[in-house]
Amino acid sequence: MVGLLHTIEIAIGATCLGLLIGIGGAYGKLYGGPVVRDLLAVYTTVVRAVPELVLILLLYYAGTDLINQVLAALGYQRIDISGLAAGIAVLGFVQGAYSTEVIRGAILAIPQGQIEAARAYGMSPGLLLRRITLPAMLPFAIPGLANLWLIATKDTALLAVVGFYELTLATRQAAGVTKAYLTFYLAAGAIYLLVTLISNLIIGRIEARARRGMPSLKEAR
Repeated sequence: MVGLLHTIEIAIGATCLGLLIGIGGAYGKLYGGPVVRDLLAVYTTVVRAVPELVLILLLYYAGTDLINQVLAALGYQRIDISGLAAGIAVLGFVQGAYSTEVIRGAILAIPQGQIEAARAYGMSPGLLLRRITLPAMLPFAIPGLANLWLIATKDTALLAVVGFYELTLATRQAAGVTKAYLTFYLAAGAIYLLVTLISNLIIGRIEARARRGMPSLKEAR
């Protein structure tokens, strides 16, 4: 039960962090200067090209060590970063690259007349983002973001390799003690499936609410 709770906590935290990074990254790639666009292009390309397990190992160990080295150089004491915070930060960083591209595509799908009209009224970039861009792009972004949520839920299992106690590590430990590998791994698979099914129901309601007043997907076909 504790392992499942940690899995859900990390998935929610990583998805929220990735969403924040994605909004900023998409806005930067669309409206930022050349340097910002180039840096974001490198970020999204590298993260999407390197296997997630390699990124997790690199960021989990090298990232925490780098933070402590910087703190030591500044005269501060080394700190112990909790596994939960590190897991959220690592997966959130990975999620951010994918969220950037999903949200960028959703913004491009918005009829540009809406954005041009808002600019004609003199809206600031922040107000334009909050009042026009985010609400208008949400129906286009939900399917992609829903997939990223499901990926984040499954990617929490990769944190078992760095010793963080989540559902997969809890299953492995229980199976190792009891030698009932088939029973425990089937149970873990069923739990992941249940989380996915519940997530799909919730996402379906959110998407239906976000698409109110818009043609249904069946009609669009």
